[in-house]
Amino acid sequence: MSKPNFIELPGCEPIPILFEDRSVLAIDKPRGWMLVPTEWQKTSYNLQAAILSSIAGGDYWAKSRGLKFLRYVHRLDADTSGVLLFAKSAGAVKVMSELFEGRLVEKTYLAVVEGEPTGTEWTCRFKLSPDPQRVARMRVDNHNGKSADTDFKVLERRGKWALIEAKPSTGRTHQIRVHLAACNLPIVGDDVYGRFERGVELGLRAVGLAFENPYTRRRVDIRAPREEFLKEYGFSPKVAPAK
Repeated sequence: MSKPNFIELPGCEPIPILFEDRSVLAIDKPRGWMLVPTEWQKTSYNLQAAILSSIAGGDYWAKSRGLKFLRYVHRLDADTSGVLLFAKSAGAVKVMSELFEGRLVEKTYLAVVEGEPTGTEWTCRFKLSPDPQRVARMRVDNHNGKSADTDFKVLERRGKWALIEAKPSTGRTHQIRVHLAACNLPIVGDDVYGRFERGVELGLRAVGLAFENPYTRRRVDIRAPREEFLKEYGFSPKVAPAK
């Protein structure tokens, strides 16, 4: 039985599968899908719940793989697109989660920001904590916050916008968005930490995930297409080629 290279869920275009082996599967997550607890059914865009329902329903993409289990091992914000990794067993969830917690996974993002960067490369180490004044929002808190490190590199400037490569070594909630806003470079389309712009989507995409497979000891390097994202904001694909 041939296996399709995409996941089909109701209400959206097929979701590309970027990588797969015996223990994990990585997709190119579209914007709009939330990663909330599966028991919370207030939204039809609960990605984990939709995938579990599809598996239970015997949909072909899952049946052709003999899948009985698939669980995300890290998160992307609802409006962030790109590489998202799932584990195919409870054991693999534990093992892969330990890689993320141990900072053994290399994560690469592209961010489109508003403002003028003062340098071309820098590391932001502002500590972060939940904002007690606003639900589901984070803030810089260098006294009581948790450590958060992100390396930034300016790839191109275009008018009032700049294209930045972000490589977080920690995985705090909204880390890249808060760090860039704290650097006076809010991500375009970010109505939480920046400003609302009608018709402008959140300019953040996860384009790379790399790690040593703990089962095979081989390096895994997963890349998501970036051409459409760059074109959407007026940047050339030659500026940020896939590495």
